[in-house]
Amino acid sequence: MGTAASRDSGRPRYLQIADDLAQQIRSGVLAPGTKVPSESELMARYSVSQGTARKAVAELRPTGLIDTHHGKGSFVKSQPPVRRKSSDRFRRSHRKAGKAAYLAESEQAGKTAGVTVLYVGPTEAPAEIAERLGVPAGTKVLARRRLYFSNGTPTEEATSYLPWDLAEDIPELLAENPGGGGIYARLEENGHMLKEFTETVRARLATKQETGALSLSPGSPVIHLIRNAESEDGRVVEVCDTVMAADQFVLDYRIPARD
Repeated sequence: MGTAASRDSGRPRYLQIADDLAQQIRSGVLAPGTKVPSESELMARYSVSQGTARKAVAELRPTGLIDTHHGKGSFVKSQPPVRRKSSDRFRRSHRKAGKAAYLAESEQAGKTAGVTVLYVGPTEAPAEIAERLGVPAGTKVLARRRLYFSNGTPTEEATSYLPWDLAEDIPELLAENPGGGGIYARLEENGHMLKEFTETVRARLATKQETGALSLSPGSPVIHLIRNAESEDGRVVEVCDTVMAADQFVLDYRIPARD
């Protein structure tokens, strides 16, 4: 099993071992859900020190190929990422069918979606959110914070911010469950027809809080996405601040070519 690592003598030993393990995962030799060899097993298999074995496993964590659980070891990830298609996920037809975007895309991926509502209520708008909503920082807004699951695994944490004057006129927005189709359906039912969505996306390492909330390995990357939902009258009626486990999603955008 160690021959692939021994062929590339120009690279540090721990990187050779990490590459070998990654190849075993991608080829199916290490199947989804199976345990990655322990440090002692790697030491014996590759004739290396404990420190080298530990660094090899650490090198794998940011790749999204494994999950590490304290006291249990590392395991090959068991589910492929959800593909989020920008051209499809906010279709009005999904809302009319009573499906919020996350539910619709999870179904298309053959996964079981779940959501835990963490908070619904007033809050002071953070500076960036306030700027997007066109209000002064600290203005009272409605916050809806949720934790989403795919096949029982937490995959993203999202907070929607809505102008308070708009939210207080739509009681369903203040409820834990806003009803079929989610908050976008309620907005449109009350005359706020949505015109477009604008997303800002960046990649970074997870914070300690995000690592815990999303059950990530230390040093795991996340996708930080902030989206504006703009109505036909030009008003931003919602800003959604989302942190996603990077290995659980593929973001798929369609961009027209224009003169």
